[in-house]
Amino acid sequence: MIRLFLAIDFPREVRQRLADMAGGIPGARWTEDSQLHLTLRFIGEVEEPLLPDIAEALRIVRPPGFELGLRGVGIFGKPRQARVLWAGVTKSEALDHLHGKIESALQGLGLEPEGRKFHAHVTLARLKKAPPDRLSTFLAAHDAFESKPFEVGEYHLYSSFLGHHGAIHTIQATFPLEC
Repeated sequence: MIRLFLAIDFPREVRQRLADMAGGIPGARWTEDSQLHLTLRFIGEVEEPLLPDIAEALRIVRPPGFELGLRGVGIFGKPRQARVLWAGVTKSEALDHLHGKIESALQGLGLEPEGRKFHAHVTLARLKKAPPDRLSTFLAAHDAFESKPFEVGEYHLYSSFLGHHGAIHTIQATFPLEC
């Protein structure tokens, strides 16, 4: 079995800005800057022989490239039980279109639809018993976070291996968007 997901990577400057926010919250496991990405679709575990079929189905998903930006921060879960700290993504019809095309291609292969609604975000940290007051302070301090818009010209199929020190992500295929 191989664990897969599809993602957009960020330019170095954007990853650095995100990484610069790390700190100040006890119980937070911060995402390494090299691992920061926007997940388009978590595929999950599939039989390894299916990997070439998935890559082939995605090669035809080539909508036009587009600009994207990041804005704001938030959490998943209530402050006392927050489990994920994230940076938001600016509203983008082009991103929603890309996500829809990917979802259709994967379902065309017989993969189950994504179980949850697409909420474009970047995971900054996984939280475990983070003090709500420290979390509130962080959210208030970074509420105005905004990146410069950047060009999205490709997305990647990643494999993910869960190790003792976190996930190790490896690009399995890259899919360019139309210029």
